[in-house]
Amino acid sequence: MFKVGKINIEKAILLAPMEDVTDVAFRKICKEYGADVVYTEFVNSDGLVRNNKKTEQKLTILDEERPIGIQIYGGNLQPMIEAAKIAESRNPDIIDINAGCWVKKVANRGAGAGLLKDPPYMQKMVEAIVKTVNIPVTVKTRIGWDNNSIHILEIAKRIEDAGAAAITIHGRTRSQGHSGEPNWEIIAKVKENISIPVALNGGVMSAEDAVRAFNQTNVDAVMIARGAIGNPWIFREVKELMKNGKIVNSVTVEERITTILRHLKYAIEIKGVRGAIIPFRKFYSGYLKGLFGAAQVRKELMKIEEYAQLEDLLLSYLSELKNNFEQVA
Repeated sequence: MFKVGKINIEKAILLAPMEDVTDVAFRKICKEYGADVVYTEFVNSDGLVRNNKKTEQKLTILDEERPIGIQIYGGNLQPMIEAAKIAESRNPDIIDINAGCWVKKVANRGAGAGLLKDPPYMQKMVEAIVKTVNIPVTVKTRIGWDNNSIHILEIAKRIEDAGAAAITIHGRTRSQGHSGEPNWEIIAKVKENISIPVALNGGVMSAEDAVRAFNQTNVDAVMIARGAIGNPWIFREVKELMKNGKIVNSVTVEERITTILRHLKYAIEIKGVRGAIIPFRKFYSGYLKGLFGAAQVRKELMKIEEYAQLEDLLLSYLSELKNNFEQVA
């Protein structure tokens, strides 16, 4: 059971925090398709303390997203404590500590996965933040820095002892990044050895992967990251697969196109046309993957900077796809 504060969900499906991906618009879409808990992008503690406007914008959350966690990161204790206070003022349901980001510019400064190099310090940081705020604090980390330092069993116990309400574990080391197979077996061992909820992350690219993760590890939650990009209906599919043993509502071509447009409209409402359309281009590949003629349509989409033109092109493409399907049928 994923029991964190007021959240109490059996076999919860979580949307992972992802930089430049999990903004309000994307979180809303994933919520609509069944994500139980969503998380913000990584929020830099130093930026928050310095009142950096771009960093503060990442704290924006809406009631329809709940339950939601704000994830903060940093390597220095005092700024992390101050950032936790600022994050708490935005009234999230969870404050999550990033102890898993593998990117060099983060990890090599002692933040993110860099905390794995010093488990006692990580424990001290978690404990200090738990004592500072009045909402649940959770931690997202990896199984180790590299293959020679896989100490997740010790680290998980330290995190529990520090008062964290739950832990999410990515089944790869920092040195692996996103490469190689995740080690789910060791996550299962962590689940057996601590009493706080455990969420599994890493290698969950389909509904079948998520169900297999639950079955193989007995974790309380599965967190989906890259598997949700351009594929937000994965949350619905996981729940259908768990409930019915099969996916009842396979995504249709029409649903793909209408979801793109709805997602983009959400982004425009929040960021404006200029602030939304160009960053949104990263989503086209995932949404249109496998569709006939998608490569050419993506090329055209990448040139457009007005919503009306984008809508016209996508609806015209949808009509073409439906006509081709009817002719084949």
